[in-house]
This record gives sequence, structure tokens and C-alpha cells, in this order.
Amino acid sequence: MYVDVVPNRNSPPAILLRQAVREGKKIRKITLANLSDWPQEQLAGLRLVLKGTAVAPVDEAFTIVRSLPHGHVAAVLGALRKLGLERILDRKPGRERDLVVAMIAARILDPASKLATVRGLEAETASSSLGAALHLGAVGEDELYQAMDWLLERQEAIEKQLARRHLEHGSLVLYDLTSTYFEGRHCPLARYGHSRDERAANLQIVFGLLTDPAGRPVAVEVFEGNTADPKTVAAQVEKLRRRFHLERVIVVGDRGMLTSARIEADLRGAGLDWITALRSAQIRCLVDGGGLQLSLFDEQDLAEIAHPDYAGERLIACRNPLLGEERARKRQELLAACEQRLEKVSAATRRQQRPLRGKERIGLAVGKALGRYHMEKHFLFSIEEDRFSYARNQAGIEQEAALDGIYVLRTSVGEQTLSAQETVRQYKRLSVVERAFRSLKSVDLKVRPIYHHLAGRVRAHILLCMLAYYVEWHMKQALAPLLFLDEQPEAGEALRASVVAPAQRSPAALRKLDTHRTEDGLPVHSFQTLLADLATLTRNQVQAAGRSFEMISKPTLLQRCAFELLGVAPAL
Repeated sequence: MYVDVVPNRNSPPAILLRQAVREGKKIRKITLANLSDWPQEQLAGLRLVLKGTAVAPVDEAFTIVRSLPHGHVAAVLGALRKLGLERILDRKPGRERDLVVAMIAARILDPASKLATVRGLEAETASSSLGAALHLGAVGEDELYQAMDWLLERQEAIEKQLARRHLEHGSLVLYDLTSTYFEGRHCPLARYGHSRDERAANLQIVFGLLTDPAGRPVAVEVFEGNTADPKTVAAQVEKLRRRFHLERVIVVGDRGMLTSARIEADLRGAGLDWITALRSAQIRCLVDGGGLQLSLFDEQDLAEIAHPDYAGERLIACRNPLLGEERARKRQELLAACEQRLEKVSAATRRQQRPLRGKERIGLAVGKALGRYHMEKHFLFSIEEDRFSYARNQAGIEQEAALDGIYVLRTSVGEQTLSAQETVRQYKRLSVVERAFRSLKSVDLKVRPIYHHLAGRVRAHILLCMLAYYVEWHMKQALAPLLFLDEQPEAGEALRASVVAPAQRSPAALRKLDTHRTEDGLPVHSFQTLLADLATLTRNQVQAAGRSFEMISKPTLLQRCAFELLGVAPAL
């Protein structure tokens, strides 16, 4: 018997186990088995056995020197390259580009400090095959910082290419802001400001994200931590008009950002359209002035109105009963919490030992009790030198409760371009930016806390996280059948009674949620647990017969399905 290799013209050669039999003057080959799918090391061992050579036991002949988690690296790098992100960073291959790619991938795989990232890339301390897959060799922390500086210099060019891909004249642009906190006190961008993470004692930065209507990030900008939301709008208009050369776009932003002043100063003058919402005080003025009749919502949840204060614009009033119930519930809970604190102040003025005295001291105690909840408008107070009393402002509470669940959209877009229902739908797309912030800040990429001290490094860090989210966004769309994501959003949309009503999951998504299984019977994952599953596909350094070679473990059915959905191969 012997191992025979038979060439194939357009296919890999066939590897066969054969036996030669003499028939007269001819020798006939008999095929005993097809070994084409055998690994090379097994074929080498079989050849030794057939030659009569003594073969050592498997545990002595083959030694796995090292195994590194690899499948998740192959998935992320494959997706990144399929998106052409390397060429967006720089058309020419180079050390800086490879290091930036490594930092983007590491942010998705295992977000950590730059020092921890270096250790994960170094061959001696590698926690995955990422460094080897990119052929990085020795990596130093200073090299990563220099690569971040290189990336920041290219930010405008990168964002311009992303905008060219995903934005066009007349398209919608979603814009929203968030904040995150610092560790340290020496960055010039760090300021005390409004903390959306409930970390008011920490210095903050603010950053704004521009996305296309589907939620793909296109650009990001970092501001000082005490920057008010409306003051960031002018920079985005400049970016859209001057850098991206978009003459006509519809900017979608929330009521705290696209204020009347910003609309007049920044958007209208630049010829841009907008969709935003009125503030509570503006809605109250419409109701008190008769411009908005609450009876409109007796039989419908959406009505388009006009008002002279908003000449040339459309106002679309909506009422969501579930949102109204939630606001009423939250108000009652906050009122009860405030009353508990106020009762403690009142009790302090009545106690026998060291009672609280003086209008100023009592007033400070009341302010401290209410400061966390911002509900002082719903209480009436009486403060004297030796006593304090309070009561709910029932008239004010009822006045506010009458508007529970009501919001009014304000837009300059004509009905021929967007109907009232479609305008509401586009405004609700801001939720995809909020989803991006959750992913960036807590769930996946963990942009916080920030340890960098130089303003440029902070900006580069935020840009790295945005590019990581760009890759992750596309990966989630491709992997949706294996994730708890709704892969049939149109079916869920069809189940909604109205565009104002809460979003509905499709029947397929509900089945996945209920059974934790896909239609093919595979387990359903979150994005992070799927990456963890892919990481069990290892890249092994094997030593055999005096030589060393690499071998990737055999993927499971789930892993093969994930790579097929991404359109990438596990071998890099």
C-alpha cells in the first residue's frame, strides 16, 4: 500500500490510499480510500507507517506548543477588510495603518487601556492571535500613541470617505450628543459639566455622533465637557456643507439641541432642513393659546397643525398613551421620594435636641433635599425661623399631567417630501444613535473611563471607538440570524397600530427570544457571547517530527455558519 497524489487540473489534487496488484505484465492500481481531507501531519504519519518506520505515540510525535483564541480575530479582521476600512485609513500599507487596525479590532474583541492592548498584541503575552494575524512583531506602547497621532491627522479624510459612502444630497443625517467621564485632571478638554453617566464628581468630555438614517457612524467630534448641546450644532453644519459638500440634507436632532435659536442662526441660514421637537414650555404655550386642542387626540394619536409662531414650518402633534403612563408613574415616584426627604427637614425643625433653626439654614436643607430630583416646581413651601411646612402644588401637577404622552415635532420639510407619519418615523430614528452610544460607552466598546491626558489623544481615542462601532454595526447586520436582533423589522413594523405606537418585534424575533434557537436549531447569542464562542476556534502552534507548523482547529457548525454570514474565512 502507498499514498498516491493525483493532480486535478482545476481543483486541489486527490490524495488516495492505493494498493498495486500485478496482473500478467500489467500493474493495476486499486484505490482503498480517499484521504484528500486528511491534514498533512496525518498523511506524513501514515507514510511513515507504510514504510515500516517506527512511529512514536501521538502525544510524543505531535506537541501543541501554544494555542491562541483565533476565531473572533478572524471574524473581526475579515469583516474590517471586507468593508475596505484599511484603504479608508490609508491606501498604502504601513506600520501605522496596521497598528490602527489592531487597535480598532482590539476595541471590539477586548476593550482595554493601550498598555493592556500592547500586552495582548505582544507574542510573549498575547491573549489572541491578533498580533500574529497582522504580523506586527514587537509592539511598544509609544508606537500605539504615535499611531493614534497619525490617525487623528487623517480624521477629516476618513470621515469624508465615509460620508461619500453613506450620505447624499437630500438624505437624512442623525445627530446626537453624549458625555463621558475622565480619570485624572490634566486634559484641557476635561471640564465639569452635565454627566449623563451620573458621575458629576468627575471631569467630563462631550462628543457628538453623525450617522446615516440606518445608524452607520459617519463622523464624530469631541467638545469640552461644559459645552452646551446647542453650541455644537454650528460645527456640524460646517462639516456637512464645507467638508462633505452636501448642499441639501435633513438634520434630525432632539429638542435640547436644535433649539429655535440654533435653527435660525445655523440651519436656516445654511439652507438645511430639520426635524426636531418642541420643548415642554413651547407645547404649553400652544395649548394655552388654543393652537393645540387636546380634543384632537380623542380619536387619533397624530394630527398636523399650523401656528403663526412657526411660519413656513409644519407641526405634527402626537400622543403616546404608554409614554403618558410612564411619565405619570415616574412623577408620582419622584414626588413620593421628595416628600420623604422634605419630611426629614420638617422633623429636624421639631426635634427636641439641637433643632434646625433659621430661614437660611432651613432653606439650604430644603434645597439639598430637592436638588437631586428637580421637582421643586411641584411643591409649595413655608419657611420660618423655627418651622417648615410643605404641600404639593396640585394645580401645577395636574397642568403638567394633562400633557403626559404628548410631543410635537417641528420640521421644515414639506409634505411632498415627507408625510406626517414618515416625519414621525424619521424622528424616532434617533434611537439608533442612542443605541450606538450604549454600545460605545457600556455594552461593547467601553469608551469610558478615559485615561489620556493630551487633547489630541482623547480625540483619537474617540475616533478609534467610532471606527470600531462602524465595523461592529456591519457585523451585527450580517450576523443578525444568529443574534437576538430582529432580522425582519418590516414584519414588526406591519404589526404597529400607528407610527406613534411603540415598536413591535417581528414573529421571527419573538420565536428566537422564546426558544433561544434559530430557525436552523442553532443557539442564539448576543454579539459578545458569539465573539466568545468564535474565540474557542484556536490557532495552534504544532511541533512534529522536528518541524513546526500552524494549524487552526476545526470550526463547529455554529462557527461555520457565522463565517458564512460574514462572508469571510477563518484562515487569515
